[in-house]
Amino acid sequence: MANQALVSDTDYQPRPVTTARRLQNLFGRDWKVAFPFVLPMVLIMLGLIAWPFINAIFLSTTSLNFLTGQTVDVGFRNYQRLLTSSDYILSIQNTLSFTFWSLSIKFATGLTIAMILNSNIPYRNLISGIMLLPWIVPEIVTALAWKSIFDPIFGGLNPILLGLGIINRPLGWLSDPQLAMPSVIAVNVWKGIPFYVLLLLSGLKAIDKEQLEAAEVDGANAVQRFRHVTLPGMRYVIIVTLLLSFISTFNQFGLIFLMTGGGPSGATKLYSILAYEKAIGSLQYGPGIAIAFSVAPLMAILIWLLARFMRQDDKSSQANRKPNVFDGGWRILEKTWSFILDVLFLPIHAVDFLIRGIGKAIGAIAAGATGQKRSLSMKGRERMSLIGRMLVLFPFMIFVLFPFYWVVITSFKTTPQISERRDIFWPTPPTMNQYTSLIGDTPFLWWLFNSVFVATVSTIVSVSMAALAAYALSRLKFTGAGLLTTFLLITYLLPATLLFIPLYQTLTNLGIINTYGALMITYPTFLLPFATWVMLGYFRSIPVELDEAAMIDGASRLYVFMRIVLPLAAPAVLAVTLFAFTNAWNEFLFAFVFITSESLRTLPIGLLSMVVGDILPWGELMAASLLTAIPVAVLYIYAQRFLASGLTVGAVKG
Repeated sequence: MANQALVSDTDYQPRPVTTARRLQNLFGRDWKVAFPFVLPMVLIMLGLIAWPFINAIFLSTTSLNFLTGQTVDVGFRNYQRLLTSSDYILSIQNTLSFTFWSLSIKFATGLTIAMILNSNIPYRNLISGIMLLPWIVPEIVTALAWKSIFDPIFGGLNPILLGLGIINRPLGWLSDPQLAMPSVIAVNVWKGIPFYVLLLLSGLKAIDKEQLEAAEVDGANAVQRFRHVTLPGMRYVIIVTLLLSFISTFNQFGLIFLMTGGGPSGATKLYSILAYEKAIGSLQYGPGIAIAFSVAPLMAILIWLLARFMRQDDKSSQANRKPNVFDGGWRILEKTWSFILDVLFLPIHAVDFLIRGIGKAIGAIAAGATGQKRSLSMKGRERMSLIGRMLVLFPFMIFVLFPFYWVVITSFKTTPQISERRDIFWPTPPTMNQYTSLIGDTPFLWWLFNSVFVATVSTIVSVSMAALAAYALSRLKFTGAGLLTTFLLITYLLPATLLFIPLYQTLTNLGIINTYGALMITYPTFLLPFATWVMLGYFRSIPVELDEAAMIDGASRLYVFMRIVLPLAAPAVLAVTLFAFTNAWNEFLFAFVFITSESLRTLPIGLLSMVVGDILPWGELMAASLLTAIPVAVLYIYAQRFLASGLTVGAVKG
């Protein structure tokens, strides 16, 4: 036995570590399948986001010498000059003012509408659909519609305000330096209402009704319940909504550029418009990039904060997370925020106390006059509450619907009726002349073809890459998956205003500027991260046991992805396809900067080219705006039943 044991121990040799095993230990268990799945997305992110961004950092330290035509290194001088540049300081002040007032008004408006829609009101689904209309309207249509409404001669706002006695003379809403900023803020609020209503309404629906009922039983009035139950329960939704909105509003370009061009006298010139004028208009890439990148530290902080809050639902990671130095800071911020809310609600509490006191006094007087106690029944109080909510909602509905009404009636007016200001609010008689003139006298159909072609190809490429990458990130084990997911979230939140100048330089160096390819390879930079993030969440909701059962039966990973997971994820695929196509269809900034040839113009750039100086063919522009918005509206109407399941699961899980 001893000899047998000795022989057995002597003959034992450890299994040699093969190259395949070393690679598996280095790159992860599923690296052979995962790497081809994520490679297309990685190439896009590295080649068209990371590299242009890094290259732009070096370009921002250069300047063009117009005498020699050569680019020279100036170090950090471009950034130092910003501190003493009156144009830059004014643009930052304008950007901060625009962002602060836009966010404040959008939040108050969106929360008010969301609270009303969260209650029992008639035709709630119809009203919700109306409130979401500004979301699906292309940016160019929004800008042209409101520019027409604000027009001091042919617009519809001045006659309404004159008729109501609010003003005593026509005002130049976009030509007066004092009125231009409030006017563009109002348009930004109109465009942003759906975003706030959607997210805040989802937060309100998640509030535990039992907590509200318990607070009411304890004697808390409506204001107290809202302050101490509703708002704390929505804090993460509110923070994420405000951070997302801050990033998009602070980096706004197209809407204001289309309406005012940054004027009059620089009153609406945001930092993004100044960066465009320096880099593209004056060919000073270095100073232009320095202007754009001067806000990069702020964007980095906001993106980090947003990433932190967007992952609040990851219970396991939160449970296993070790305390860090930032936790004390978060507690201080929460206490500060609570104190600010208490201060803000002091006048609201005072008004509520006054109203209830007046109501009790009126009731007491009425009881004394009639000799009997009068009180409203439960049904009567509910009826009065409903009437009050509908009265509050009515002005918002008018605000949302009027631009659509204005576009439609203007498109059916004759040119003399528009110029002579006859029957301002109704076409008499309705005519199709503007549509026939648009199609017959302008390249509108060619612009339409360009938009369909570019949007379709970009969407197919982006959604295909996103589906492959999302499957790998949600199912496969490989080195770098966590880092790639983090980078994906960063690029998802990265504003286009930080990328369009370095991308312009990259496309110029590649020799594909002013081509279809310039748009088709750059549109995935903002379509791909969003599509991947949403589908990543949806794939995680599909049981992984389905994959394992199929592979036990001999199916490959590609077969499982194509025949099992992808069909189950059809709602998410359809939802991201719709959103990707819509974003590509509406995109203005990249098409405006990268395309100069008339034959390659997409619809937004084509509509802009119809404006020649101060001559605006309002009839044709409104007809074109309506025709541009119709395809997107039809798509949303057709696919709306898939959006809730596709986006909700993806957004929450992602």
